[in-house]
This record gives sequence, structure tokens and C-alpha cells, in this order.
Amino acid sequence: MSTQTGGLGFKPSQEQVVLGVTALLALGFAFALPGFATLANVLTLTRSVAILGILGIAMSVVVIGRGLDLSLVATMAVTSAASLQLLQHGWPLAGAMALCLAFAVLIGVINGFIIAFVEVPALFTTLATGFLIFGLGRVFLLDGVISYVPEEASALVWLGQGRICGLPSPVLVLALMALAVHFLMSRTTLGRFIYAHGDNPEAARLTGIAVRPLTMTEYALASAIGFVAGLVMAASTASMNTQVINSTLIFDVIMVVVLGGVSLVGGRGSVGGVLAGTALIGTLLNGMTILNLDNNIQNIVKGAVLLGAILLDNRLHPRDEETARQGD
Repeated sequence: MSTQTGGLGFKPSQEQVVLGVTALLALGFAFALPGFATLANVLTLTRSVAILGILGIAMSVVVIGRGLDLSLVATMAVTSAASLQLLQHGWPLAGAMALCLAFAVLIGVINGFIIAFVEVPALFTTLATGFLIFGLGRVFLLDGVISYVPEEASALVWLGQGRICGLPSPVLVLALMALAVHFLMSRTTLGRFIYAHGDNPEAARLTGIAVRPLTMTEYALASAIGFVAGLVMAASTASMNTQVINSTLIFDVIMVVVLGGVSLVGGRGSVGGVLAGTALIGTLLNGMTILNLDNNIQNIVKGAVLLGAILLDNRLHPRDEETARQGD
């Protein structure tokens, strides 16, 4: 987390601004909404924020690499629901998880291949594969809309409902994923390549980076992390409702990423920023739920926040002439 100083003195980073707004919003909700500051609501908030945060971390990997994955929620829902059905059919936990993780990675590789080698824009590729995954899953893999966690899969249930030292296990999973991806992006050659790819794909190619296989790797990583989010979501409610694909969750994820300072033009952003954006959006959604706002009103608020986040990103990271020449 960095700050800038100049003639006017202290200048907060976007991360710090988002955290400050989150604190003010939470304080306002605590005074205005009787049920907001209760232990039960705080636990509900942390669990929902954890799932949103894991998905935000997954999305940030491809966005930093100058991509976008609108199929992320579909991949999460179908692969995690398929793993639950394998458990119901007597598969061991490790085998079911490994097979469906491989399935999720395969989806990411296919997305990356179409984007990198066929050169179809990420927006259209992942929008199409999202519908395709959902349709194929419903027809060939799943017995119904909802898949349930078998009673004997207690280890999986703990992933969503357990606690360590009072902390809900989904928060611990979020922390582990955040640390792992932060290390990957800031301390490894692969992470540096992803930033270079997002910052300037042509320059990255000229320096010898295999940009097309790298794109496939980015989408595979995002899908794998999304699968983890799906397991946490399924474990939290002991089921996976695949209708979540038709919800606004993917737009909530994009809001988290952009508000957290991950630039839509690529090459900028951090896991810490994603966590800050997650806290803000999670608090906002929780407050609106307690207020029992109509879904249309909630969509208006979320749409305004998303538009504001995109305008802020455009202001902070303008699309220059070089960006335009690269086809964005």
C-alpha cells in the first residue's frame, strides 16, 4: 500500500479511500440499522464477503493480464455442483475434488485458447462459454438445479461452517487464497509476466514472453480459484444452487475488482486492493439486504457504483494512444 506526497501534502491511495468509505458506511449502518452490528449478522457478512473476495481474487488475475472472465460464476457453480454429485455417487472426497478442479482448469484453458489463439475478444468468449458451461452442466452432468452436500462429507461442510479461534473458516480460506495469490503475483516470475502482459502485450511479446500460453495460464488460474470459491459457497449452505449463474454475482465481482484499483486496461492492481473492494461491496450489499430494499433499487445502486468505479478507473488509468492501437 503506497501513498503519494506532493505540493498539497498527503494523497491517499485508492485502497485507502475505499477502506475509509467502508469504515464510514459500516459506522452509519451500525447506528441506523438495529440488526447490522449483531454477531449473527457479522458472521453472515464475513462468510458472504469471503466468497465474494475469493471470486474477486480470481477475476483480478485475468484483469491484471488485460482480460475479463464472465464465465467465472458459471464455472464455479457447475464444477462445484458436479463435485457434490460425485460425492453422492460414492466417490471419495479427494478424488471428486481433484477431478472437478481439473475440469475447472480445463474450462479456463479453453477460454484462454480461444482468446489467445483464435483471437476472439475475452468479453464475447467468456460470455458464450458461460452459457455453454451452464447448459452442458444441466443436461449432461447434473441431476437438478440444486446439488446437496452428502451428510458424510463433514470435512467439506467444515470448509464453510467451521471456525478456528472464533474465525469462520471461509475467512481463513480467503486469507490463504489472498496470501497465495499475493505471493504469486509479487514474488514469482509468472506474476511479473502477468503484469507485463497486462501493461503492454506487444512489448511483453518482444521481450520473449510467451503471451498466448500465458493467457491460457491466467484463465486456468482464475477458474481454479473460482472452484475453491464454489466449494466454500456449497459448504456454507450444504448445497449449490446453480441458478446463482443467473444472479448479479458476476457484476458484484467486477465491482470488487475495479473498486479495489485493478485497472481494466491491465497491468495494475493488487490483492490488497481487491480485499478493500470486497469489504466495501460486502458491507453495502449486507446493509441493503437488512433494509429489505427492492431488487430493482439494489440493482440501481449497484449499477451506479459499478459505473462510478469504471469512470474512476478511466480517470486514474486513461486509455492512451498506445492502448488504442492494441485494440482495446
